[in-house]
Amino acid sequence: MKLSTRQLAQTALLLAICIASQFFKNLSVYITGPVVNTTIIIAVLAVGLWSGLFISVIAPVTAFFISGSPIMAAIPLMFPAVMGGNMILAVCTWYATRYFQKKMKFIGSLPAGLIAGSVLKAAFMGIVIVLILLPAFGGNVAARLPKPEALPGVLATAKVTFSVTQLITSLTGSLLAYVIWMPLKKYLRAES
Repeated sequence: MKLSTRQLAQTALLLAICIASQFFKNLSVYITGPVVNTTIIIAVLAVGLWSGLFISVIAPVTAFFISGSPIMAAIPLMFPAVMGGNMILAVCTWYATRYFQKKMKFIGSLPAGLIAGSVLKAAFMGIVIVLILLPAFGGNVAARLPKPEALPGVLATAKVTFSVTQLITSLTGSLLAYVIWMPLKKYLRAES
């Protein structure tokens, strides 16, 4: 696959937006999460699947370096789990627009794909992180906390963050992406 300079520049711009939003993670995950999910979706729609997958993989790494999550530091297996969740959202978006919209002519394919991608992402992360990784490796987090006795509260918060919060931020990001994509799609068609 040969990539154009334009595709690389578009991906770099979307990645920059994603990284800039991560500086607000300590302010609220409900700001950062939707912006990250929006950039992944717009990358898939405007540039291509490879762009969305690239941002899906890079986003958890840059988020870690910016916010320094003790849970991610204590359980490195969470990185591929978060990456996988992001990639599920990207693939569902791509599949909805490439298969259902173009081949089957299903008009509501993009909203359906975004909702399915959000639900599948949250379910994947809930199963892998909440049901497998945290019970197996949650004790490792205590060593990284200033007060190890806070571990039960931290793990309870992590369980909500990597399941319910992921669903909310994915759905919010999907809505934002849909609102942005409608005029952007017309602009990109007119430009080319």
